[in-house]
Amino acid sequence: MSGPAAGEGGDLLTVTVRAIAAGGAGVGDLPDGRVAFVHRTAPGDRARVRITGTKRSWARAELVALEEAGPGRRPPPCRFYARCGGCTLQHLDYAEQLRWKGRIVADALGRIGKREVESSVVEPSPRELRYRNRVTFTLRRLSGTRVVAGFHEIGVSTRVLDLTGDCLLPEEPIARAWDALRAAWGVGAERLPGGPRLRLTLRAVAEGVILIVDGGSGSWAPDTLLRAAPGLVAIWHQESGARMPVLVAGDRGSHEIWLGEPVRPGARAFLQVNRAAAERLHAAVLAAVGGAGRRTLVDAYCGVGVYGRVLARAGARVTGIELDPEAAAAARQGAPEGFRVLEGAVEDRLVEALPADVAILNPPRTGLDERVAARLSASGVARIAYVSCDPATLARDLGRMASYDLVEVRAFDLFPQTAHVETLAVLERALD
Repeated sequence: MSGPAAGEGGDLLTVTVRAIAAGGAGVGDLPDGRVAFVHRTAPGDRARVRITGTKRSWARAELVALEEAGPGRRPPPCRFYARCGGCTLQHLDYAEQLRWKGRIVADALGRIGKREVESSVVEPSPRELRYRNRVTFTLRRLSGTRVVAGFHEIGVSTRVLDLTGDCLLPEEPIARAWDALRAAWGVGAERLPGGPRLRLTLRAVAEGVILIVDGGSGSWAPDTLLRAAPGLVAIWHQESGARMPVLVAGDRGSHEIWLGEPVRPGARAFLQVNRAAAERLHAAVLAAVGGAGRRTLVDAYCGVGVYGRVLARAGARVTGIELDPEAAAAARQGAPEGFRVLEGAVEDRLVEALPADVAILNPPRTGLDERVAARLSASGVARIAYVSCDPATLARDLGRMASYDLVEVRAFDLFPQTAHVETLAVLERALD
């Protein structure tokens, strides 16, 4: 049961910010002993805040005025940042962002996973801005012919902030294609599918930019959009209630090159959003796996199979496991001898890939199913390279695998200006 907090109901309080939380909000202490989470604040800030929501031991607050700036604060580079929820850390110097991400990783591993590590050094992204090769915007049709399309506002998930290509997250080709699409979709976005709300994903590929439209139905004009929006090479649509997107205009064969491997990601298959930083992460994973030789490997949650392809070409026997049919098909296409792909959930098909010498794990943000951790712990797998996009679920899963020693932790900044961080944990089976 939650009680009222000091400052709730419109009164202003002054807090001193002492940390950055995993979600990107600043952390301060209220006079009543509760912790306050305040977005757009930085460690060392002295800030006037207003409480917006409370729980038993913590509260949410909004920044009203900055009385004194902390040492790591900077003016945010993006003109939309004051209201936009797409980024959470633009107001911190980049070195300060990296420092706090390292602390977030170490804190999660120690507090949740009981694996004590020093504050992790985070490998910086080669590009702080304009690094995303895939961006999803929300489009809402309002009264009359009004349309807004962009990211949700910070702290107000019901509101969409209208964004142009001046947003500093997407790569330049996506930014240009977004502006062209906005100019081409017509009054009330009449050339897009009907409906009050759509999700528009732009994905950069070698040939240009793919548009994936989620939601809506009825007649629309994808061919007209493709002609009117320079840079777009294909448009896919997943109607409301449909299970899979279908190509409605343009070229189905768009491809990418990852770690030297040509892949066809289509509309849905997962690839990391930060190309240059992903190359550094991939190199670290391959180094953690070691020489392929004649070893047997599992590439779980393999996506389009980049790791499996590279390792199979080096002489390993690799079994990839992937739930998404489109990604599994892309992984099989042109796969080298020695790489097979099982389609389905890892927890259901892992037993078919065992025994193995090494396992690569790259699960979604929810982490491993408990059955996966149990099967690996009971198997003869000697070494695991676990790539995680969520320190909390990584820490939980490491806590489930007590039969393995944590021998290396490396963090990579694939998401500058946000609180997200990618972590590589290397595990070796503990000696009896």
